[in-house]
Parts: sequence; C-alpha cells; structure tokens
Amino acid sequence: MFWQEEQDEERFVVPDNVLDLLFKINCPTLPIDHAWALSQAIQQALPWFADEPNAGLHLIYGADSGNGWERPSGGDQLLYLSRRTPLTLRLPNSRIEDAQVLSGQTLDIDGHTLEIGKSHTRLLGMTTTLYCRHLLASENQSEDEFLQQSVNQLKALNLSFKKVLCGKGEQFETPEGPLITQSLMVAGLPLDDAVTLQEEGLGPLRTRGFGLFNPHKTV
Repeated sequence: MFWQEEQDEERFVVPDNVLDLLFKINCPTLPIDHAWALSQAIQQALPWFADEPNAGLHLIYGADSGNGWERPSGGDQLLYLSRRTPLTLRLPNSRIEDAQVLSGQTLDIDGHTLEIGKSHTRLLGMTTTLYCRHLLASENQSEDEFLQQSVNQLKALNLSFKKVLCGKGEQFETPEGPLITQSLMVAGLPLDDAVTLQEEGLGPLRTRGFGLFNPHKTV
C-alpha cells in the first residue's frame, strides 16, 4: 500500500518566502471598524507597505462586552484587547527587517492609542483548510455570485481544492464609501496550494485588511 498524500504531508516544509510578523501591542480598546484607520496609520509609518506585493494587514480581534470573541455588529462599539493580542502584518521575507521599525512607535487609530512593542515572525500555516474573514464583495451581489467569483479567483491561481463555503457579510466604512465583505472557507487544498493561497490572498486591498487567509481547524 502506498499513501502518497501522507508522505507528502510528512515531508512538506512551509517555505519562508512570505511570513507573518507579529508585534506585541499595548492598546486597551479599538473601534470595531478600524480597518481604514489602522491601514492608514501603518502606511504612514511604512510608506512602502501599500505597494509591496504579497503584503497584507490582519485586522485585530478581541473580546467585547456582549459576544465573547465574536465581532459585534455595531460599528460604533469597541473591541477590548488583552496584552496577548498582537498586531500582525503579512510580508515578504525581504521586508521583515524594514517593518521592524514599527517597534517603539505609537499609532493613533481613530483616537485610540496603539503602542507597538517587540516582534517575532511566524511561518504560514501548514493546513488543508483556510479561512478568510473578510473578502471583498460587490454591492447587491448574491451569495451564489460571490461564491462563483471566489471559485474563479481560486482557479486563476491554479489551485486545487474540494470545498468552498461562504459565510456572513460585514460592512466597513471608508471616506470613499462603504465596503461590503463576506467570509470564505476553502477546504481540501494540497499543502503547497494552501501556502500559495496564504501568500497571494484573494481580491484587492489586502494591505487594508481584506482577502487574507489563515488556517481553519474544522469544516
């Protein structure tokens, strides 16, 4: 008997071409909808960030007063962050050192102070199932249309996958108008394709917090 998939998983090594860079932060609260304010603060501190291929910004999640670790629905509500909550950037390896200038800086995120501390890197996840919290969708787009658009984008990256499921939607406010997103889970990926999807993401505005994929443990 020959189990090709199991042998591949045992031998697979996640490359370090693209990494997550996690910063310790001191930031008691942030607005629920902080995507625009945080991305603008990061881009001001790192002028190269918005134009860097494979760069991305992970939005910050924390406990709130009513829903445990789930994102509240009211955009005017606050996230309450613990000291374990990181600020995370996804970056090409060649930009890790450049981004470390953030350590020691204090950012103003829509009136909330975010002090940035030491950082460490983390390899992308070795997994067959990935989840994107916020993938940009078009206004009035049906779930089927969003799903087909996502499948087309995955195929354009030449990825193999077995399941694609979309979830709840969100709205984010920007000076240019609202942005609509939906969550997306992709399962049954070969490990090398899962790394590619984490490196590339889907859709635009990844440096503003959208279209990034992370490991998901269950389907």
